[in-house]
Amino acid sequence: MSAEQTPVIEKPPPPAAAPPAGHAPRFWSPRRAPAALVAVLVLVIAGAFLYDIAAVRAHHPAMRWRRELARRLAAQPLDGTWVLVGAGITTALGLWLLVLAVTPGMRDLLPMRRTHPDVRAGLRRDAAAMVLRDRAMEISGVRRVRVRLHRSRAHVLAVSHFRELDDVRGDLEASLADAIRAMGLARPPTLTLHVIRPGRKG
Repeated sequence: MSAEQTPVIEKPPPPAAAPPAGHAPRFWSPRRAPAALVAVLVLVIAGAFLYDIAAVRAHHPAMRWRRELARRLAAQPLDGTWVLVGAGITTALGLWLLVLAVTPGMRDLLPMRRTHPDVRAGLRRDAAAMVLRDRAMEISGVRRVRVRLHRSRAHVLAVSHFRELDDVRGDLEASLADAIRAMGLARPPTLTLHVIRPGRKG
């Protein structure tokens, strides 16, 4: 066989390495409504001012609304009620927009561990709390369960009407810890468990 007929065997590229099990950033909310509202407001206000400035540069009189606005602002004291109210509303709006810009949002969606670099999965917080509540109700002696699930902590309050509280607490800790591991969350919440008797406020 000649050199021109020698087959060339190429090795396939190695598969992309999967990200670490705990590396799963939070989901970012698109926030289309606030972004569209801000864009429209900026476009309208900037367009109106640019048009009026261009008209003045072209030796046309300024628009009536801008002359009236300038007159009112010149006559309005800086410590007036409406000036302070307007400044407060503008500041609150600006802070709200900054918070929306730097926070991911979607707090009810807990990111799960990524086993493939191209696939992201999340678990709703209420669904995760329901899983913990159902697992806790399977324990003998548990009468009622209340679960409050946050991003980093799971608060579980169980009411036991028979069996020793230490025995119930031990079974609950093992069952709930197994349920948290089975969820496959990227950042498993820390379990905080309280077991009480009926009729006692907790």
